[in-house]
Amino acid sequence: MPAAQAQAQAQAQAQTQTQAHSGTRAGLPRMPRRRRIDTSTHLVVGTSVTHTYRHLDSSPRRFPAARPQPCHAGAMSEPGPERSTRVEDAGTVVVVEDDPHIADLLDLYLRRDGFRVLLAADGDRGAQLVAQHDPRLVVLDVGLPGATDGFDLCRRLHRDGVPVIMLTARDDEVDRVLGLELGADDYVTKPFSPRELVARVHAVLRRSAHATPLAPPTARIGDIEVDTARHEVRRASIPVALTSREFDLLAHLAAHPGLVLSRRQLLDEVWGAGWVGDERTVDVHVRQLRKKLGDDLPLTTIRNVGYRLG
Repeated sequence: MPAAQAQAQAQAQAQTQTQAHSGTRAGLPRMPRRRRIDTSTHLVVGTSVTHTYRHLDSSPRRFPAARPQPCHAGAMSEPGPERSTRVEDAGTVVVVEDDPHIADLLDLYLRRDGFRVLLAADGDRGAQLVAQHDPRLVVLDVGLPGATDGFDLCRRLHRDGVPVIMLTARDDEVDRVLGLELGADDYVTKPFSPRELVARVHAVLRRSAHATPLAPPTARIGDIEVDTARHEVRRASIPVALTSREFDLLAHLAAHPGLVLSRRQLLDEVWGAGWVGDERTVDVHVRQLRKKLGDDLPLTTIRNVGYRLG
């Protein structure tokens, strides 16, 4: 029957179109649609990592990353909190410097090492702070405005027994020697490293706190007497003014009479093991000792080695 055949054909055609639209074929199961994954997104929170896998046709799903494993030798680990090396209550340091940028820089580095820092922009104010607060050390610039320059204040501080580190733009040997003669314990030439200056501060303070002991308390070398109990050197019974470092150097040499001590040994024992600088600074101090004590000081230079007293 033509009508019946036409209806059957129409039904078969409609079924074929439905199967094609649904992605299936006759006799085959329907396959799930493949989903694309974007793995480019990740979040970092604290010390753990969370990866976010975003399905383009679904909501984001989060999977926690594996927990960090203990780090073995040679392996990389996550950085821990920075360990503080600050030394609390290290004492008071007065900085006499007219350049505010340098003064602020020294204030920052000294405070980081636990020092209480007082700033002065001229010599008169610096002397006032020293008298009021009795500091452990003074960092002193040479070129200061006003009536009191760095050399004048250094001479005054030496009389009061206050350790001084000179901070100067003058690199000439004459200026360095003059500063040492007036009582400076050390000098730093601009431009300088703030870390090095702080290291020198610690070295001067260690020498002041741990002076080289002598046995007996008074050592005699010819007409020279080194009295560690009174921290005094006498030549023919007349006191001779020495800087703190000059005294420590002479006392250490007198404690080892007849022994040859190298510059490095003297630096480690007198300046301190952490001191940073030129070994020839020992030569500068030896010249000052010879100048102040004259030929009565039996201090011999051993070429390419060091010095021997007695």
